Amino acid sequence: MIVMRLIRLAMLVGVLAAGGSAARAAEPLKSPADFAGIADRGARSQALFTEAGKVITSPRCLNCHPVGDSPTQGDDLHAHLPHVVRGADGHGAVGLACQTCHQADNFASSGVPGNPHWGLAPRSMAWQHHTLGQICRQIKDKSRNGGRSLVQLHTHMADDALVGWAWHPGIDSHGQPRTPAPGTQQQFGELIEAWIQTGAVCPAS
Repeated sequence: MIVMRLIRLAMLVGVLAAGGSAARAAEPLKSPADFAGIADRGARSQALFTEAGKVITSPRCLNCHPVGDSPTQGDDLHAHLPHVVRGADGHGAVGLACQTCHQADNFASSGVPGNPHWGLAPRSMAWQHHTLGQICRQIKDKSRNGGRSLVQLHTHMADDALVGWAWHPGIDSHGQPRTPAPGTQQQFGELIEAWIQTGAVCPAS
């Protein structure tokens, strides 16, 4: 219990030291219908993924898809405090699992976010600093995405509760709302579905 309190205190002090980020309103997302005027099917598919990319490249997603073995925090992607590592399964090192601090739900008293499956994306799904085209090809690659088909990929993005946390991120240690991912998870899922239906074409870069 003492160790847990010290860790949470370190997280709070670290975020305060980093200065935090002012909460911003969520960006809107266009709907698939907004791209119906693009006659070329491949170009329309690319445009749909680019719109969905506003979610994929938002801080709420990038923080859990780091290049390396430690997550980042905040809208500015600063280093996670206290320093933690992914461990063997992406859920923290032995003795300091993610669930030590991150519980089943957001913990408003400390500003620590939560979800029952809190953890880092696999190394193969690390995409901080990658272009949207690179990320697109990455998530389509079954050898890197956990063997998911496009249909399974859509289900993951549209229905997974941990992905859904990005739209319900709670408040930070200052008591301010975190900036949610753009749009809603339903709108994001609709864009991904339309992208798949138009051939799942990736942006060139």
